[in-house]
Amino acid sequence: MSEPLIRMEGVNAGYGRAQVLFDMAIDVRPSEVVTLMGRNGMGKSTTLKTLFGLIKPSAGKITVSGREVTGFPPHQITRLGLGCVPEGRRIFRRLTVEENLVATSRPGEWSLSRIYEMFPRLKERRANLGNQLSGGEQQMLAIGRALMVNPSLLVLDEATEGLAPAIRGEIWATLRRLKNEGLAILIVDKNLDALIPLANRHFVIEKGQLVWNGTSAELVAQREHVKSFIEL
Repeated sequence: MSEPLIRMEGVNAGYGRAQVLFDMAIDVRPSEVVTLMGRNGMGKSTTLKTLFGLIKPSAGKITVSGREVTGFPPHQITRLGLGCVPEGRRIFRRLTVEENLVATSRPGEWSLSRIYEMFPRLKERRANLGNQLSGGEQQMLAIGRALMVNPSLLVLDEATEGLAPAIRGEIWATLRRLKNEGLAILIVDKNLDALIPLANRHFVIEKGQLVWNGTSAELVAQREHVKSFIEL
């Protein structure tokens, strides 16, 4: 079995004296799509912040492509091949679409022409500022910007939240295409109908602890049980 692109083992983390993650353990392997699910406030975003070095864990071990990165600063971790589409998009609002795409780009298979082929609307809007885009266009831009770092793992935090149904459909179609091209993806979301056919494996957390994990087939068999941890 191939070495995981990322692995978190026994990770404890939080904010000051407030511990949020308790013995967290997740992993993603090459060409695999994995989800991280749970209700709001259960520790999903804290898990991602800890993975990316924005929060230093108090215990546990984090590896990227077999290299331990526990306690490393964010820029060193992302250079190992992680691309992030953060919650709320966080594009550069005073830069143009094209400036956003090239601002943090690295050489590789993903180029401007390839991003524009995937998102024709971005090509049409390439001279527009980030704050002149619709919410859906901003999300496409956030995904394109993350791909332009040519990651081995794409991480998306609530990529479809607050978007119109048609735009959500476009985002899911894009993720299916990326999966078919062999890109490993870690997704934080709650849409079981979209996630089950897309993902290989799923992790569910409750109050900062892993409470369930399994394949999509296992999730289908235990759907009602898993829903109890992700729905209000």
